[in-house]
Amino acid sequence: MIKFNYIAFCLLAIIATSCGSSKESKPDVKTSKSSKNGEAFSTKDYPYIEAFHKAVRLKTVGDVDGAIAAFGECLAIKQDDDAVYYALSELQLAKGNIVEATSNITKARNLDPKNIWYTQELAYMLYEARDYTKALPEFKKLVEYEGKNLQWLYGYGDCLLRAGKTQEAINVLTKAEDIMGVNPNLSIEKYNLYMAMKKESEAINEIQLARNVFPNDPQLIATLVDHYFQKGDSEKAIGFLEELVKNDPDNGRAHLALGDIYRQQNKKAESYSEFKAAFKCQDVDIDAKMKVLILLQEASYKPEPGAIELMEMLVTQYPDDAKPHSIRGDYMLALENDQEAILSYRRATELDKNQYPIWNQLLLLDYQNGNFEELYLDSKNCLEYFTTMPTVYLLNGIGAIQTKHYDEAISSLETGKSLIINDKGLEAEFYGQLGDAYFSKKNYQEGQKNFDKALSIDPNSNLIRNNYAYKLALANIQLEKAYAMIQKVIESSPGMATYMDTKGLVLFMQKKYDEAFVMFDEALKLNSKQPDINEHLGDAYFKRNLIDKALEYWNIAKELGSENKNLTKKIESKNYYEPIYD
Repeated sequence: MIKFNYIAFCLLAIIATSCGSSKESKPDVKTSKSSKNGEAFSTKDYPYIEAFHKAVRLKTVGDVDGAIAAFGECLAIKQDDDAVYYALSELQLAKGNIVEATSNITKARNLDPKNIWYTQELAYMLYEARDYTKALPEFKKLVEYEGKNLQWLYGYGDCLLRAGKTQEAINVLTKAEDIMGVNPNLSIEKYNLYMAMKKESEAINEIQLARNVFPNDPQLIATLVDHYFQKGDSEKAIGFLEELVKNDPDNGRAHLALGDIYRQQNKKAESYSEFKAAFKCQDVDIDAKMKVLILLQEASYKPEPGAIELMEMLVTQYPDDAKPHSIRGDYMLALENDQEAILSYRRATELDKNQYPIWNQLLLLDYQNGNFEELYLDSKNCLEYFTTMPTVYLLNGIGAIQTKHYDEAISSLETGKSLIINDKGLEAEFYGQLGDAYFSKKNYQEGQKNFDKALSIDPNSNLIRNNYAYKLALANIQLEKAYAMIQKVIESSPGMATYMDTKGLVLFMQKKYDEAFVMFDEALKLNSKQPDINEHLGDAYFKRNLIDKALEYWNIAKELGSENKNLTKKIESKNYYEPIYD
């Protein structure tokens, strides 16, 4: 429940100003009591007068401590000048000495109890000190002095409320209402007070009376929305919420709430319409909009057109913020549009380089889509901000190997390997990639050493065994070992084109061309878009003296982007040459 407070009273006072209330200026310290009362000065008064004017001059130029000392000299001479105590109260208040300030204004009020401004100052000082019990009689004096002064009425009402005298506070507000007429803010505060007293019917009655005068006031409608939601009366709450968005179309929070209700009711068109309206409102920030998009994403396996429109709105509204681009990446990923997802994630990393989850998504997509040049560059950039993440070093190593930066790959993989803690699978991957890098440098001894280390850590990794066998076959060494490894892989994971292609290559290097042909042909049936498989099948056709068929598949491999530097030479000469990939 929202409590009525002094700030709310002041807000209402601002509204009331236009209704004819007025307030005199508070007194300023310009003359002593003697001069104010027109008393004649004698020679003996000169020291006091001199000290008083000195104090005023120092106060005027902002020398607070000097002025306090000078007014102290006045008190040493005369202790019954209320103007001095008032001035000291102001000065002590400026220094934050609320106790001293209150003590001095009390003395000033006691010396001149008819000066209503002293009473006002004392009332508000006690209020600020949260001494509401002592403030109450002072505010009471104020309203007794001028019953139509709304600012004093509000202060009195707030003190009553804070002192636990709720009904009396309501009575004060009612008196203020009699003066200024029905006001939505005032009615809402009376509603809050009645609710605090558990007088629900009286609370609702206050809002309804106010709505008789202000039927379309958004604050009144919003109060009813909150009231019925808290009571669990959803039907009434939703009805008032629908009324609220009509009367306050710029209330983005109301649009958000109604949009979520429609979503739960499976009213998709209405829901997206409300969310769209909310996204256009100034009071809905980017984080609130992000929450909506995340909610919609989690609620559906594939983003719906309405959600996509909201997402694109957010990107347009905040083009230089990483958050919309990151959520766009998530949406594009869910739509299986990897290239757009990559563009969005990369833009997000450009705008905010310190969000590792976004970097991770980008690097994984680079890897999965075979964008090794981008993987190499993106992972290199990522390492400038995340220097202790082993997986980034692994992906950087893979990107470096695929782009033929072998020494960089080895350096990155060695660094990343040293950062691994209790993750044998990841450690094995590092050694496997190191083996790949050394094989690519034709350092077969180090390559085998690292691959063997990888398998000693993770002996059941089909990926490492396949890669090891493939590298041995390309190098034309340890072919029996290569065959044993790839045979074990195929037995545990049959029907995999990559593994069949590796076995075919091992058989091919063993000059078992017919057996190799069978494996390549089976692999091609499973994956006809892989350039290496097409080229290998062409090689097998060539070894079986079927030159035309060999050329057919070599040309397909070329069209698919084979990286074998000898492929064109093979096609032009219609002859077989061992592949060159470096």
